[in-house]
Amino acid sequence: MDDKLQEWLAREREVMAMEEKAGCGVSRADQVAGKSGLQMMQGLLQGELPYPPIMRTLDYHLVEVGDGLAIFQGTPGPAHFNPMGGIHGGWYSTLLDSALGCAVHTKMPAGRAYTTAELSVNIVKAIGPKVQRVRAEGKVIHCGRQLATAEARLYGPDGTLYAHATTTCLVFELK
Repeated sequence: MDDKLQEWLAREREVMAMEEKAGCGVSRADQVAGKSGLQMMQGLLQGELPYPPIMRTLDYHLVEVGDGLAIFQGTPGPAHFNPMGGIHGGWYSTLLDSALGCAVHTKMPAGRAYTTAELSVNIVKAIGPKVQRVRAEGKVIHCGRQLATAEARLYGPDGTLYAHATTTCLVFELK
């Protein structure tokens, strides 16, 4: 596990350097015009487009993208505690939702977009205080003209599964 965690932390440092280059914010229309969803996600990862503020707020980063794939890495901590001192279920859900949505985003051609219509999250194990990082890996199952579905897993560097999720997204033409 230590080797895997060190590998994850090294990747996180690389990504944070790219994020620093682009800054935090929302991409302007002229920055994304004519780009496919995969090109936009790659632009985020390469520091060509600003990273979304939610990533700073909830302490997670996009660490990998591919065709139908998005992987985020998060740092669970005291800022994410629920009233009982555990990691809030909303943190699990948001991290998984980001991986699911961005995986779907990679399948969008220029001029097409999506929105989440349904999100289902199953938390199967609490993230304890010794867990330094988790990854949410989202993969597209189906992407059609009107609907897309994806699944994601939230796991630790030792392979422990903490949660899994599915989504259904509505796909539409941008106007």
